Amino acid sequence: MRLIQETDFGTPAVKSDKTVTLTIDGNKVTVPEGTSLMRAAMEAGISVPKLCATDMVDAFGSCRLCLVEIEGRKGTPSSCTTPAGDGMVVTTQTERLKTIRRGVMEFYISDHPLDCLTCAANGDCELQDMAGAVGLRDVRYGYDGDNHVKPRASEGGDNFRFMAKDESNPYFTYDPSKCIVCSRCVRACEEVQGTFALTIEGRGFDSRVSPGMHESFLASECVSCGACVQACPTATLQEKSVIEIGQPEHSKVTTCAYCGVGCSFKAEMRGEELVRMVPWKDGKANRGHSCVKGRFAYGYANHRDRILNPMIREKTSDPWREVSWEEALSHVASEFRRIQYQYGRGAVGGITSSRCTNEETYLVQKLIRQVFGNNNVDTCARVCHSPTGYGLGQTFGTSAGTQDFDSVEQADVVVVIGANPTDGHPVFGSRLKKRLRQGAKLIVIDPRRIDLVRSPHIEASHHLPLRPGTNVAVLTSLAHVIVTEGLFDEAFIRERCDFDEFQDWAEFVSQPEHSPETVGKLAGIDPDEIRGAARLYATGGNGAIYYGLGVTEHSQGSTTVMAIANLAMATGNIGRPGVGVNPLRGQNNVQGSCDMGSFPHELPGYRHVSGEETREIFEKLWGVTLDDEPGLRIPNMLDAAVDGTFMGLYVQGEDILQSDPDTHHVAAGLAAMECVVVHDLFLNETANHAHVFLPGSTFLEKDGTFTNAERRINRVRRVMTPKNGLADWEVTQEIANAMGAGWTYEHPREIMDEIAATTPSFADVSYALLEEKGSVQWPCNETAPEGTPIMHLGGFVRGKGKFIRTEYVATDERTGPRFPLLLTTGRILSQYNVGAQTRRTENVVWHAEDRLEIHPFDAENRGLKDGDWVRLASRAGETTLRALITERVAPGVVYTTFHHPGTQANVITTDFSDWATNCPEYKVTAVQISPSNGPTDWQVEYEEQARQSRRIMPAVDAAE
Repeated sequence: MRLIQETDFGTPAVKSDKTVTLTIDGNKVTVPEGTSLMRAAMEAGISVPKLCATDMVDAFGSCRLCLVEIEGRKGTPSSCTTPAGDGMVVTTQTERLKTIRRGVMEFYISDHPLDCLTCAANGDCELQDMAGAVGLRDVRYGYDGDNHVKPRASEGGDNFRFMAKDESNPYFTYDPSKCIVCSRCVRACEEVQGTFALTIEGRGFDSRVSPGMHESFLASECVSCGACVQACPTATLQEKSVIEIGQPEHSKVTTCAYCGVGCSFKAEMRGEELVRMVPWKDGKANRGHSCVKGRFAYGYANHRDRILNPMIREKTSDPWREVSWEEALSHVASEFRRIQYQYGRGAVGGITSSRCTNEETYLVQKLIRQVFGNNNVDTCARVCHSPTGYGLGQTFGTSAGTQDFDSVEQADVVVVIGANPTDGHPVFGSRLKKRLRQGAKLIVIDPRRIDLVRSPHIEASHHLPLRPGTNVAVLTSLAHVIVTEGLFDEAFIRERCDFDEFQDWAEFVSQPEHSPETVGKLAGIDPDEIRGAARLYATGGNGAIYYGLGVTEHSQGSTTVMAIANLAMATGNIGRPGVGVNPLRGQNNVQGSCDMGSFPHELPGYRHVSGEETREIFEKLWGVTLDDEPGLRIPNMLDAAVDGTFMGLYVQGEDILQSDPDTHHVAAGLAAMECVVVHDLFLNETANHAHVFLPGSTFLEKDGTFTNAERRINRVRRVMTPKNGLADWEVTQEIANAMGAGWTYEHPREIMDEIAATTPSFADVSYALLEEKGSVQWPCNETAPEGTPIMHLGGFVRGKGKFIRTEYVATDERTGPRFPLLLTTGRILSQYNVGAQTRRTENVVWHAEDRLEIHPFDAENRGLKDGDWVRLASRAGETTLRALITERVAPGVVYTTFHHPGTQANVITTDFSDWATNCPEYKVTAVQISPSNGPTDWQVEYEEQARQSRRIMPAVDAAE
């Protein structure tokens, strides 16, 4: 094993159809027109000294180290800012250049600490490297006089230019004394991340990097994405983990286990200790960028709360008892067999994890179908993107997004609906902001004023702050404008869609009740804004739609997805780069969990269980007869448990008690079961009602694959031994074998081979192909052996695109005198999902509790001040949390996150759900807000019950 070294070409790659040929140090080089001399030299294997240049940001030309000589030109231009020209003859090393470079390096070193041997960047310092590269052997200027290095001036007083190290950020330090003012960190924050949190304060010798207005990093607008740390050529910005552990000595490329962007990282190690995660430049989803979670928030893997031994107990009121793997697995098998004998084959089931790998998810649904003998399998996509699967399946014929993330770079108009990319999918959010700064237009449809509505150097052309629950009405109104004003693409529709269905749909959306004037009153939006947004999307060039859970988690979630698809087809914005319909998936493998057959009505590859030919494929391979009837969804399992007919549940890597709606109902269902098996890293909230706990493994401790929101299949590579002893796929195999299955998988690659053999969209996927290509996007088969970045290029998967009427039906959840406000929920940047991982990292410094956002008007009417405890009550339940008064939300709307179990926001949400998929209506809950003195009685009781449930009996020595 070795440390993976990536070549830094100094300046970004240029896309051009034209090329130029030049000579550098006697070598002929052909590069795209517009390529810098520095990059052209590096392409030829010639490294020009540099400090301010790196290929993650545009050329700057400030360090004056990369000077070259060009035949026929005077002077010594910087190679990073000089474009290569046809026929140029360039020299990178002459006596003149050597003298200049040494002189420049002398200036740098004369104002830099000489603590190289004890510096954390020793062995990974570009300043150190460049001093050697230019042959610097002495510094003529000495180290006395004005400097930024020493706390005391040479004459004995305080050195006013010296600044102490800033250690406020939990993950990295800022040491101004080591800063060479190359501006790489500032440019990375601007160009890559798009936050503009850093600047250069002062002028001349007084220049230095400053977070915000001379603030600490923690107090500034810095989002801790790590781009500045990655860009820094010295130890000015340095990971605290490197300071504590030392430089890494080997690395492997793996995939982040947080959101659905699926960023690729180099896990850099010393032995089996993780030193740092560094974004991989060749990662096709993230292109070398990262967010605070993927870059830094991996400490949960070693957190003291992590459970490493299997545990069982007879009753949920008993303390846990640690047992061997053999005893735990035998107990699980015995209990599930007993329940099936006593209550019937359908009395047990399982829930797959969107945080586990494709291979692990595939095995869980196989366990349930082959070993349990039923289809009682479901996944967390039930409560997030199941309407995406249904809606896109009906209209396009496939249950996934249409584009790759690179596609956004060619979008002219971007519509963001019910999503907050800068918080929920931050790396994609940064790529989107970069495209917007380049001139693309933005339409935001969201009840909240998310950051994208107005941020540094970007502003939405239209923000439609619709009333929660009116998505379908607003999207149909956009269609009304497009159709009645003749803005649709008739040629595309006639060629690619069923024109009769289009005419029927066009007649429907043209009706007066769908006009912006009518819908505007219903949704609380200016009709002119609806018309402007529709015209911009239809006529602005390449139009791309990105949406999130604000679309799907409604009683009309599936209808909204179909309405989005209708808009894309009507305007011809499907089937090429820069357009499309793109669901932003919430978890790292929620797409993969759906692909792998985690729904009770579908086998892997989205094929219905009633299909005889499909069942026959699996029956021959598995040697059993499969049930041809769909099984129970999660809500049905809970209902059946309360009714006494569903008694056993295997939950891998999900926390349904915290994440699913109507917490009281979920708790009642779990409490009614006789054997709940939780397979996870921590004793989560669901484990409060569990009888068996099987310790899970982190993404660092397993091999496998994740499939991200763009259908990209990425490798997950094991970098350390599982602390619990087994990878998650091995645990599932052991359960199956304890029940007599006889599985013999020795590595996840064998599971992927089985997936490929049974699932047409994965037919050509193999670990060998992923090693060769890095990643591929399904479908990957004989028709598309290298994958499919853009879907529906020549036609839709279903044949002709299908227009579907989208009748607006108001939710049954209504406001009234008792509950006059509407609650909607979402995420925040620093936390992830139910917080089980991120709450066990330093990320809590940014979000230690869930807060309730409330408009100043509503707060004043209730006598509330910022930070006050408030009672949040609905028809389903009540909780308390502290108020955050903000104009991000409109009057009449409140908003909170669901990352902290102490809040239990889902005790408020109701059991209303999407008509087609049972996806819960998290985004519309009628509530009332009133002052409170602190936690409710229910919260106090819940906390005590959870504390009692997490008791673990002390281990007893065998000799005793």
